[in-house]
This record gives sequence, structure tokens and C-alpha cells, in this order.
Amino acid sequence: MPGGAVSVRRFVAVGFLGLILAAEMAVGMTSRSKPVAYPHYLVFVQRNLEKDKHVEEIRDIVERASRHGYNGIVLSGSFDRIALKSPKYLERLRAVKRICDGHQMDLIPDIFSVGYAGGILAHDRNLAAAVPVKNVPLVVRGGETVLQKDPDLHLRNGGLESRRGDKALGFGFQDLPGKVSFVDGNVFRGGNLSLRFENFTESRGGMARVMQDVAVRPFRCYRLSLWVKTEDLDPPKSFQIAAMTNDKRMLMFWLPLTEATEDWREVTIAFNSLTYDNVTILAGVWRGREGRVWIDDMRLGEVGFLNVLHRSGTPMVVKDRNTGVVYREGEDFEPVKDAVLSFKPDHPEPALKIRPGGRIREGDELVVDYYQALALKVGVGQMGVCMSDPKTHEIWSDIVKKVHEQIAPDYYWFSMSEIRQGGWCVDCERRGLSAGQLLGDCVTRQVELVRSVNPNAEIFVWSDMLDPHHNARAGFHLFNGNLDGSWKYIPKDVIIACWKYDIRKKSLRHFDELGFRTIGCGYYDKRSVDDAGEWLKSLAKTPGACGIMYTTWISDYDFLEAFGEVVIEGGTEGEKPE
Repeated sequence: MPGGAVSVRRFVAVGFLGLILAAEMAVGMTSRSKPVAYPHYLVFVQRNLEKDKHVEEIRDIVERASRHGYNGIVLSGSFDRIALKSPKYLERLRAVKRICDGHQMDLIPDIFSVGYAGGILAHDRNLAAAVPVKNVPLVVRGGETVLQKDPDLHLRNGGLESRRGDKALGFGFQDLPGKVSFVDGNVFRGGNLSLRFENFTESRGGMARVMQDVAVRPFRCYRLSLWVKTEDLDPPKSFQIAAMTNDKRMLMFWLPLTEATEDWREVTIAFNSLTYDNVTILAGVWRGREGRVWIDDMRLGEVGFLNVLHRSGTPMVVKDRNTGVVYREGEDFEPVKDAVLSFKPDHPEPALKIRPGGRIREGDELVVDYYQALALKVGVGQMGVCMSDPKTHEIWSDIVKKVHEQIAPDYYWFSMSEIRQGGWCVDCERRGLSAGQLLGDCVTRQVELVRSVNPNAEIFVWSDMLDPHHNARAGFHLFNGNLDGSWKYIPKDVIIACWKYDIRKKSLRHFDELGFRTIGCGYYDKRSVDDAGEWLKSLAKTPGACGIMYTTWISDYDFLEAFGEVVIEGGTEGEKPE
């Protein structure tokens, strides 16, 4: 087994079960046949161990899982913040380790969350993955700089006051006017009209949206806001705002987490245009079933400074627009620091203030380059961490040492999933690596950190950023460059956790042909185990398959036993709990 013999139980299991693996695969599987036996039957658990009850909740999951043949817990337990945790947290962690040991369950820490980097950023928020903002035009007035507005930036009919029947004028696309989308003269926030969405099931995918193409400047920051109102919306949080490009690159997508019914609320997003001079603005409902949504008073404007990063890899350059003279921070202008740095657009912009005695004068026109960090996705937002900054790796090294000191795990789980920002800062670009090489190098260095404390450690990694059928491709959100080929630059003895059901066959085949071992990640809160048998069939055709995991993002363990009966004990595909 690559990586060394990490436990007697696993060594015996692999040696014995390996003898029957070929026979099981040769005869194939039906939904009622005994499943192929694997060394890893895992359960994914999210608890931050901030409360004593979390230990008891984990105890219950471990006891139930152990009775049904599971042999490992993947714990997402705020390990990336372990150096900042209290002694009580460490006591709880050790208690969880004792519980797992008592039931012969591996405790597998989930670490290195690069795409959802709240743990690392708790150490230093300036380590956030950066995107560049370039050629921001400013003029000096009253000792501070003011953004010179772009006269070509124009959102047409943002107030939704112009229409032709139920079609809002100025928008290039609107889902099914008069059937799914309606101009409403009875409910509105400003002016006399709004746009209403309903009858979602009449549209493909439950979609009810409006879109408009807008001319922008490359590598500039923009803020889009609108007002939204809901009534009996189902699903309640299906309203979304997005900014995307003509080649389908998503620059920003944001779910404001609307309630099923709520009065008018302003929602704001910010996006960076990257290399593009045209962006499509989208707002509406995806996968809607019932209820109604109104939108009104859309506004779009450019932002000068927002979520400004300060580290060696994110320098700010201030120049005279006419002469090209480069000014010095601390001599000609004060450092521009974002006091909030929330990675969201919902706070005032910092100002560039002129230092007395410096070379910048009232009325001077400037252009500024800087780096910002923008969260995207849901609610509080998803923010990545820089994979190249030396401090990031120093923090990771400390994390690994402290985890090893507390629980000395035989296995680690790398949370290298859905990394939507990266590769733009000076530290990343000066390395001369492709995006795929950058990501692969990061995983490789993480493996080295783990094996510096445990040379025999086995490592699991989420599949998506290493899979050409998934996220390892060009144009992935705010990532700089093509992620294709990332799988070429990681150690071959890591275990790949394939998690997207719809592409499971392609994913498993991709990694198996490259010589990787794989596991399947099933369930995903579907309130049934209907897919479990299909995962098993796909795994049975994958020579390098070595396990399967019960995976829940909402701590739904109602189907833990039923899933185990299908994938471990050979029960009936699709069984439901009583």
C-alpha cells in the first residue's frame, strides 16, 4: 500500500480483502449482491468543537457508524485554526480521538482549506487570494483622491420603468415575459414599476432571470446593487445575482440567502472584470418551484478602492497619469488600508490621502494599480488563500505539527476543493508556473509537510481541482490561467476522493488510468440512498478503488445506517430508514 503500513487493521484488511477484489469485480454486482469489500468506509462530520455537546454528537455518530461497518471519521473541525484555539478545544479534540480509538475508527482531520480559507485568514486576512485592479483613474481634491467616473459605463433601464408589455426594455434577455416574468405596476420599490418572477416550473430548470450586457474596462472593480422582495418563495434561497462573460466565465455569483417571505431588501455584489471589456449582469431565480420574487432599482458603478490587500506579493503602484512619475507610499501618500477587509462590497471604500510635503498636488491626475480580494458564492462569501506566499506555508507547517501533537493521525484529508481564486499576485506570477502546476505544486508541498511529521501518513484529496471533467480547466471563476494538467504535479500515492455523482464514471476512470487510488463520496443530503448502488457499481469497475464515504453538508445522519447497509453490508439499493 503506497505511503507505508499505517495501521495493523488497515494492513490486514488490504491484504485479505485484496484477494477477493478481483473475483468480486469479475462477477459484477447487482443491487442485492454482496458489495466489494474496501479498506475505507468513511463518514464526513462537521463540528468545530467549540462546545462540549459537539463531542457527544460525534460520539453518537461514531457509535452508530461503527455498528454498521464504517471505520473512519473525516472531521472538519476547524483544524486550520488549531494554533488559535483554547485549551478546552484541544481537550475536546483529544476526547474525540479517544472515542474513535475505542471503536477502532480512524480519526481523519480535514485540513488545508485553500478555497474556503476562513481558518488560514484568521491568522492574517492579507493572505487572501488576490486579483489585480489596474489603471484606476483618480484626481486629487481636498487632499484625497476621487475616482474619475467612466462616461461609457451605463446600465440601461436600471429602474425598470421602461417596458413593452411585460418585457423590460434595455435587457438583452428575459425569461418568458408574460409567462414567468412580468412588469408589475402594483408592487414596486421606486418609481412606478418593478419586475416580478413567478410560475417557475413553466421554465426550464425553474429559471426566471433577466440579463444585460454592459461595457466595462479590464481589471477594474464594479459594484452592482438592486432591491429584492419575496413572497412564499420555494426554495427560499433560490434568488441569485451574477456577473459572467460571453465565454461563460463566472466572475461573481452571489446567493443573498433570501427568506421565503421578506420585504424589500437591498442586495449588493462587487466583481472584478479581469481581462474582459464586456460583462453580462444576471439576476433572478434558479431552480425555483413556487412563490414570487420582485426586483427593482438596479444600479451599477465603478469602485476605486475595495478590499485592498497589503503584503509583499500585492504591491500598490501610484503614478502621475500624464508624466508617468511613480510616487512613494509613506512619502507622497499615506498607505491605503481597508479597515474592514471583509472581502465583501458592503462597507465604505478607503481613501488615498496625500501626505503634506510630498510631490502630489491638488488637481493632479493619477492612475493606480493594486490588488484586492473578493469573496463570492453564498451568504458570508467564499474566500481563498494565496498558495504561494511563504507565510501561508509557515502557518500550514504549524498546523500539521499541532495536529500531530494532539492526535497523531494515520490519515489526513486535504480540503483542496472549489478553489475559485488564485494565481494573480506577484508571488504567484514570479514563479512562472501554469495554473495547473501552481495548484499541483501546492498539494505536493502540503504532502511534504504532513510527511515531515509522519512519513507513513496516508492522504486523501478532494477530486474536483484535479479533474478535467470537473474544475481543472481554463476560465474557472477568478483563477488566473488554465488548471488543466494539475493532476500531473501531485504525488501518485495520494487517494483521490471523487465526489460529483453525475461524472463519477469519468472521474474514477481518469484517476484510475493515471494510477491513483480512489474513493467515492456518496449521499450528499438527497434524503435517500438511491445513488449508493450506482456508486458501488462504478467503484467495482475501478481497479484502484479503495473505499466510499457517507458525505453530508448539513449534518444529516438519518440515512447513515441505510447507506451502510447498501455499501458495506450488502443490503438493498435504495433502502430508506424507518
